[in-house]
Amino acid sequence: MSNEILYILLPDYAAHEAVYLSQAIASDEFAMKEHPKYVNKVVAPTLDPVKSIGGFRTLPDYSFDTMPDDYAALVLIGGFGWATPIADQVKCIVKKAVEKGSVIGAICNAASWMARHGFLNAVKHTGNGLEQLKIWGGKNYTNPEGYIHAQAVSDNNIVTANGSATLEFAKELLTLLENDIPERIEMYYQFNKQGFCTLFPRN
Repeated sequence: MSNEILYILLPDYAAHEAVYLSQAIASDEFAMKEHPKYVNKVVAPTLDPVKSIGGFRTLPDYSFDTMPDDYAALVLIGGFGWATPIADQVKCIVKKAVEKGSVIGAICNAASWMARHGFLNAVKHTGNGLEQLKIWGGKNYTNPEGYIHAQAVSDNNIVTANGSATLEFAKELLTLLENDIPERIEMYYQFNKQGFCTLFPRN
């Protein structure tokens, strides 16, 4: 199995939703990792730079046509692109990942897109509220009883999260991928959730 984590970015992607996960993959609290367990790679529709909602442009490592079949995880980063026709190109990619039992993450509108194509029908999941999942999913979304009103949910190698749950999304994927020992993953989560001053109050 390749050690690459593939982040799918569509035009007008939500850059902040990849930050905590990609940072913990590539670095620790001191510096960049010399020998990381995983490597972050960006996948986009083409090899042209893909623009975030905030205007940052990211140069992809792979296009949909050149991405590898073997990888450690497939992570769908949210944003407005999931509501456009270009997102239809991702369906076959996710279908193959589900069939292989690969680790898959989907946050914000990407989770809603997963509902639209029936990928949440066999797992517990969350997203930007049950009503949005029903609207996006329509007749293809048949598992409303599997919805859990939580920041992030992990079930059967699929992690879903709402758009405010970037940190929880990262924690669930880091745990599933065994990126570090559980205690260090929890420490990373609490440090970023509570903040330096809360964890280390001034005497």
